[in-house]
Amino acid sequence: MTALLLGALGLTLSLIVPGPLARARWPDRAPAAAVLLWQAVTLAAVLSALGVVLAAPEELTRAAGSGKPVTAAALIGALAVAAVIVLRLLVSLWGVSRRSRARRAKHRLLVDLLDRAEQRQELDAGNVRVLAGNLPLAYCVPGRETRVVLSDGALRLLDRDQVDAVLAHEQTHLRHRHEVVMESFTAFYRAVPRPLRSRAPLDAVHVLLEMVADDAARKRTGAAPLRGALERLTDAVPLAEEVVPERDSQRRRLDRLAASQPPSRALTAVAALAALALLVLPTVILVVPWLDRALDAWPL
Repeated sequence: MTALLLGALGLTLSLIVPGPLARARWPDRAPAAAVLLWQAVTLAAVLSALGVVLAAPEELTRAAGSGKPVTAAALIGALAVAAVIVLRLLVSLWGVSRRSRARRAKHRLLVDLLDRAEQRQELDAGNVRVLAGNLPLAYCVPGRETRVVLSDGALRLLDRDQVDAVLAHEQTHLRHRHEVVMESFTAFYRAVPRPLRSRAPLDAVHVLLEMVADDAARKRTGAAPLRGALERLTDAVPLAEEVVPERDSQRRRLDRLAASQPPSRALTAVAALAALALLVLPTVILVVPWLDRALDAWPL
């Protein structure tokens, strides 16, 4: 029974919950807590899968009336399978992290070589690099040696307050290590078998992290400069019509900046409690009673 319930929970969290949660608009009022909730959903789905692998063999052998040695052997086999699942996740995380570090190191070297030092001196930020080019660009390169990259086109397009807002936004990404969060979700997405995975968590968390950075920049410079910068950059580099998710995410960000509503403490608290409950309650209600029965199967 435990394996069946954990399996239902895991499938629900993997295939049913991501869609409605990604379409919900309440996370716009509590983006940081919503990211925490997405992490809890993902981790709870993994733990549910491990619980199924561990519980099913023991419950089947116990239902069949097998002796303790057979049940213990089933548990050992289940532990081996669970170890393979964990190893697959760790290998995926290591691979994503290694490739990201290598790509960032090359990118960092390139922007350092192309940097126009005379222009960035006015910005009073040591990790900023300015590139020549008419295309307005603004992004960050995370890692041990961080960089915020702006182009000539962006500096000409934005006024000083808007540039400061963009810098505050990108520095928040770097300070809070948002790339680590995205790498963990990317690794999970790649490790899960195709029929059981959804891209919704990956896309939703990306947008929410942008909102977290927006909130930090808004506290520092105000909403108007940040919204103006986002509007100007969006208009200067129009997205193709087929890039619907990115256009929608930018519209969501602009709408919440226009509303000038601070993050909701009530929603933040509720989302944080829901994340905690999602991790604790299934363990207490399902896993602990099963574990107590399973330990009785060991011959020692």
